[in-house]
Amino acid sequence: MLRPIWCFQALICMVLCGALQAQRTGSIHTVVIDAGHGGHDPGALGQIAKEKNLNLAIALKLGILIQRSMKNVRVIYTRDKDYFVELYRRADIANDAKADLFISIHCNANNNHSLKGAETYVMGLHKSEANLKIAKLENASILLESDYQSSYDGFDPNSDESYIIFSLNQNLNLDKSTDFAAAIQAQMEGKVGMNNRGVRQAGFLVLYKTAMPSVLVEAGYLSNADEEKFLMSPKGQDFIATAIYKAFKKIAGADVQPGKAEVPDTIVEPATQQKGNSDKLFFRVQVAAKPKELDTNAPELSRFNDVRMYRHGGLYKYTVGNETDLAAARHLLAVVKEMDVKDAFIVIFRNEERISQAEADALLKR
Repeated sequence: MLRPIWCFQALICMVLCGALQAQRTGSIHTVVIDAGHGGHDPGALGQIAKEKNLNLAIALKLGILIQRSMKNVRVIYTRDKDYFVELYRRADIANDAKADLFISIHCNANNNHSLKGAETYVMGLHKSEANLKIAKLENASILLESDYQSSYDGFDPNSDESYIIFSLNQNLNLDKSTDFAAAIQAQMEGKVGMNNRGVRQAGFLVLYKTAMPSVLVEAGYLSNADEEKFLMSPKGQDFIATAIYKAFKKIAGADVQPGKAEVPDTIVEPATQQKGNSDKLFFRVQVAAKPKELDTNAPELSRFNDVRMYRHGGLYKYTVGNETDLAAARHLLAVVKEMDVKDAFIVIFRNEERISQAEADALLKR
């Protein structure tokens, strides 16, 4: 009579071990990207910016980068416009989709206006008052929900005692979540040039409810004037989205879709290098010019990563790449022309303004 039980236990062990091994080595097929806050919940406030708008911009840019380069990865957004989504519903979206990864995008704020930098959180019991304070700020969104007491079993985001419930959550995905968070922080520091505030644990409701590896990215401080300006800029948003995307590629195990131009992952120069470069030139490859603005999913543009639009001569013009070296731009031009964009050519920018070849020659002192 013991033999069937032993066989059943052995079978369960084999299934669990196989599932864990698949989680460690398998590809990510579905990712849910969560733009924090939204609608009547603005999130953190800077001098000008509302967090909800920046979260959404970065989330959409990240999703586009993944969709364009990873053919086997499905991207789902918890919101793709400015509307309110309850915290439990954000997790439900990921769980219902059987997602392999959950990425929640946020920006931070603090009374100390000198604080700046990025930090990435994984689910866990807070280990410092600072971590608890940030969790309280983010979890306070439930107070804007109509029946949060019943939705969250009486959880009070302002009560220290309520956070004891998180100690009961045995996070089976902690290792993978932590690996991903560390990869994001490395990209934020090495590629974006932001202050690395590390990987942290805290009790975020949106992470607590998810059933897959999950991270919450605090992409910078709106309370710091310089960082607010960077986060509001398309350059800053591009760079942060690309940093998360490169970390995602590292752990995803997904194939890069063939047929796309090998546009460099680095979209803009690092934040630490932006000052004092007023005469620095950037070389881009123009791939289209239209009398009306195109959606980035239009056939002319959907093959490329890192698409930028600028207005010139009454037209909407679209470029790829952002090279500081003319030789690299020429190489990219050759790649683009091989994709049958025969009328592509190099354009030169300084301070985000297109300049003439004569101006570029003068600056290069040829």
